[in-house]
Order: sequence, then structure tokens, then C-alpha cells
Amino acid sequence: MSQTYITLNNGTKIPQFGMGVYMVPAGDATKNACMYALKMGYRHIDTAHAYQNERSVGEAVRESGIPREEIWVTSKLWPSEYGEGKTMEGIDKMLERLDIGYIDLLLLHQQVGDYMGAWKDLEKAVEQGKVKTIGLSNFESERLEEICEAATVKPAVLQVECHPYFQQNELKKRLAPYGTVIEAWYPIGHGDADLINEPVFTELAEKYGKTNVQIILRWHIQEGTIIFPKSTNPQHIKDNFDIFDFELTGEEMERIRAVDKSVRFFTVPLEQQETQFTAWAPED
Repeated sequence: MSQTYITLNNGTKIPQFGMGVYMVPAGDATKNACMYALKMGYRHIDTAHAYQNERSVGEAVRESGIPREEIWVTSKLWPSEYGEGKTMEGIDKMLERLDIGYIDLLLLHQQVGDYMGAWKDLEKAVEQGKVKTIGLSNFESERLEEICEAATVKPAVLQVECHPYFQQNELKKRLAPYGTVIEAWYPIGHGDADLINEPVFTELAEKYGKTNVQIILRWHIQEGTIIFPKSTNPQHIKDNFDIFDFELTGEEMERIRAVDKSVRFFTVPLEQQETQFTAWAPED
């Protein structure tokens, strides 16, 4: 087995396993982690303007020695950049920060602000070749359907919290008509010990000679979820990617599905998002 890909609703193929850099400091920490991941075989990096490390991601991509078209880079716009015209300016600034020619996948990071105006600019950016694919992040209210129904270009992905304790089955049903795929943040439940040490993961880890975390990541892959666990530890980066030499059985997949508890590890009410996420703007 090797790295798996998912065909999105626009026909592009996205590497299903990536490297996340949320809360990784800009500079050498981000650059070195990405460089090592790319050396190990990763071909997808997930960043955001809000993470403040896009320049470091771009440096890693440019200096990796890997052809640009073989690396998938995802980034996200913050609500302070939403609005027709304003969003296009944000995209152009992002292209300057990354300095990698184009953006493979661009998401609206939060479901507040002028997201409808922003989506129109995302569609224009696709037409202009600045962005290959567009999608959403953290849109779980009725605003998800508002965009999907109005969109000429349907969101290819929706990035949300998703892990064995919160499997997002109802959300997947809502996305099905649009062909939109789930991307998971907190794929191992923010490192929650109870989740990681569930007996089913311990048992399967022993059977396959893997760690509990590797079993969880493998489950995501077979569920068709796109994942990008974060680490700056070279051994962890290597171990996280070492999940393509075995396959869980159908019965084992069902056993893992049965641990779903509808438990989130991060939540902010929509009313609070309206103020919290619009009161702050990332630096350029």
C-alpha cells in the first residue's frame, strides 16, 4: 500500500494524508517539520493565514526538490478577509506569502462575516487559475447549505472536528448531495487519553503491530476522510505516515464506529463566533 488519494467533486485528486501546521511557530519549526514530512513521502500540507506560518510552508515546498505539481497545499482565509473584492485582495496577498505559484485548496476558515461575498471571489480565483479547488472550514450551521445552494462551484471539502468520538455522520449526510468530502481536524481527538486508549484500539494495535494512534489514523483513511495530524517530532511524523501497509477488516471498522459518543473537544457557539472571530485579524 502507499499514500491514498481521493477524487474531489471537481475531478482533482487530493492526497488523503497530510501534514498539519496549526500552532507550529513560523520559521524553522514549520519549515523543518514540513521538509521532513515531504522527505518521508507526505504530499499535502495544511496551513492558514491565521496560523501565521504560510511563508515557512512556502519555503519548505520550494526547497524540497519535489516538483510543485506533486505537492498539495491547503490554506484558509480569515473572516477579516471576507467580501467581494476584499477576498481577492486577501488571495493575492496569500499567493505572495506562499510564493508557490498557485493554491491547491483554499477554504473559508470560519462561518461568520461576509462569507457569501467571499465565496464569489473564491469562484473568480478558480476561473483565474490562482486557486485550483475551494471549500469550507467549520461551516456546520445552516450557513453550510446557504453557500452550497448558491454556489456555482460547490465546496469540494468541509474541514471540521472529526474523530472516533465525534464521527460527523449526520454532517456527512448533509454533504452527500454536493459531493463534498470531510477533512478532519483533531483526528485523534486532541490527544484525548480516553479516546486513544479505547480497548478496541489497544487490541487492534497489538494485532497489527501498530500504535493506537496509527489504528485511529488508518480508520480515518478507510472511512474516506482526509486527515493531517500535526507534529514537529520527526519520529512522530514518520510514525503517523506508517499506516499504509495494513488494512482493517469490515468488522473492525464497525467496532470503531461503535465508539462514537457525539463528543466534541472544541466548541464555540455561533453567537460567540460572530464576535470572537470577527474582532481579530491575522497579520500580513
